[in-house]
Amino acid sequence: MGLLSLGLVGLPDWLIDQGSVEQVLEQLAGISPHWVYLVLAVGVVIENFFPPLPADTFVAFGAFLTAQGRVTGTGVFLVTWAMNTGGALLSYGLARRWGRDVMGTRAGRWLLRPRQLEKIAALYNAHGSKIIFASRFLPAFRSLVPVFAGITHLKFWRTAVPVAAASAVWYGVLVYLGAAFGRNWQTILEALRGVNATLLAVAGALAVVLIVLWWKTRHQLEPPGGDGGER
Repeated sequence: MGLLSLGLVGLPDWLIDQGSVEQVLEQLAGISPHWVYLVLAVGVVIENFFPPLPADTFVAFGAFLTAQGRVTGTGVFLVTWAMNTGGALLSYGLARRWGRDVMGTRAGRWLLRPRQLEKIAALYNAHGSKIIFASRFLPAFRSLVPVFAGITHLKFWRTAVPVAAASAVWYGVLVYLGAAFGRNWQTILEALRGVNATLLAVAGALAVVLIVLWWKTRHQLEPPGGDGGER
């Protein structure tokens, strides 16, 4: 089983499979601490571009290894926090530079009509920092919201501060629990699974609401014959 199996541990079966978890821990414990940090860094960055990858699990495993003295809790926190924040801001920057061009294409105008995009921009301008902070705790939304912050040209610091703060809170708690109770990793992973299941349910409910709003506003906001008339 290769190191890529670390990512698969986010799936429900892996969270309760003691043998699989132990194998991943043994693999990580057998490599240089520098490579452990690199694996953690890559994992948390990729989540910003590929939401199904469970970055929380990477962080938890890094924290568990602090109980074995392989890495330090401070090192795990700083690497994962900095790289996850950096990855989110990279997606923000790319969206700020090219997002409007993409949204101006035929496919982009189908996804969001011009006036829908205006409404989103107004929402971000009024409540962007709060939206970003809250979304960083929700699966999928944590990756998408910085992108729309970029598309709507929300100011950098109004994006960076809530991203960094939310990541610090979330990863700080994970690293502390993993480091403090690392020898009871199975209990912690099961608790993490329960928390993520709850957050996923919240994200799912929110997604349903947003889809309904998206469908209603795309038919209400554009005047007949406007740019958004394409179907």
